Amino acid sequence: MKKVVVVIPCHNEEEGIARVLKAIPHKHMEKLGLHIQALVIDNNSTDKTAEVARKAGAIVIPEKRRGKGNAMRAGFNALEDDVDYVVMLDGDDTYRPSEMHRMLEPLLNDFCDVVVGSRIGGKLSDGSLTFMNRLGNWIYTFFVRLVYRANVTDVLSGYFAWKKEAIDDLAPHIKSDGFAIEMEMIIKMEKLGHEVYSVPITYDQRAGESKLSRFKDGAKIVQMFLAGLFWKPPKQTLAMEGKED
Repeated sequence: MKKVVVVIPCHNEEEGIARVLKAIPHKHMEKLGLHIQALVIDNNSTDKTAEVARKAGAIVIPEKRRGKGNAMRAGFNALEDDVDYVVMLDGDDTYRPSEMHRMLEPLLNDFCDVVVGSRIGGKLSDGSLTFMNRLGNWIYTFFVRLVYRANVTDVLSGYFAWKKEAIDDLAPHIKSDGFAIEMEMIIKMEKLGHEVYSVPITYDQRAGESKLSRFKDGAKIVQMFLAGLFWKPPKQTLAMEGKED
């Protein structure tokens, strides 16, 4: 059995987290030789997120520093050596765990190292993304594809799947504390030489209130895009992977 850890960053997601954990297709994945373990990162919640997650069978890791980036780093640091694949999705019930096999299939067949779920290239439920959110995402994605040559169609997606070795390579370089982490991960995975592709997914209306600030977080995402222009992978990392000229 291959081991898949699903990392779910959560801040006050008691309304959605139980549905997310219940929807993880454990039995179906076991038939495919995959054992799923859910890891909920309780990002300083003030509601019953942690309690609900534990009752639903998840392992809960506390992270008091607010921000999705901080939560994801805590999740990456908690991964054990026997993990084969890692999945990230949100705890607000917008992404469908039932589509997890679609995310993992390109990794299982060694097609690529990283898969990004594409909402823009997939199905959007009514009211799940506003026109402005879609427009902003399209603009960000256009420039990431143009400048970084990233073969992805949604650079702000919260649904990722990785081979564990890709996480081991990427995690030490993640600096974002908030929602710019998706942009940072895509840019740095491209610069580290990992093959990144998108698959279409479904995106539903979230449970509970959104924590995303359109202007504040949008500015941080733009800053991350610009900072990535000057970021270079450490030479020792490239040398170890045989990617140095």
